[in-house]
Amino acid sequence: MGIVEVEVKGLKFKVDDSLRYTETDEWVRIEGDVARVGVTDYAQKELKDVIGVELPEVGSKVKRGERAATIESIKATADVYSPVTGEIVEVNEKLLEQPELINKDPYGEGWIFAIKIEDRNELEKLLDYKSYVESVRRRKEKG
Repeated sequence: MGIVEVEVKGLKFKVDDSLRYTETDEWVRIEGDVARVGVTDYAQKELKDVIGVELPEVGSKVKRGERAATIESIKATADVYSPVTGEIVEVNEKLLEQPELINKDPYGEGWIFAIKIEDRNELEKLLDYKSYVESVRRRKEKG
């Protein structure tokens, strides 16, 4: 299927049914023993215009749930959390010059970092796209 458009409480956003997701609005594309990570279309819409990104250092180690990067927008600053434990093996340096790629193409050119997966069991804690949409719905209903 690929990209699916959904609507939650009047907000339309896209999800990619081939990706996995976190409760904190990161998407994860599994590429062998590496997880490529970005923020969801929902997250970038909530942030509005992204004006800067603080990327993690290649070679640094992060644990699942730890802050790995920071996104600055005209509205707020948001942390990007690592969906798995491992070592950062690549960062999207294009974002330093073009942070708006997160707004324009969150599931493609707007990826943020890639991490070598240390414990594949952690992948089981990630959400499929339907569970992620349900997570957004629950949060929006709480207001």
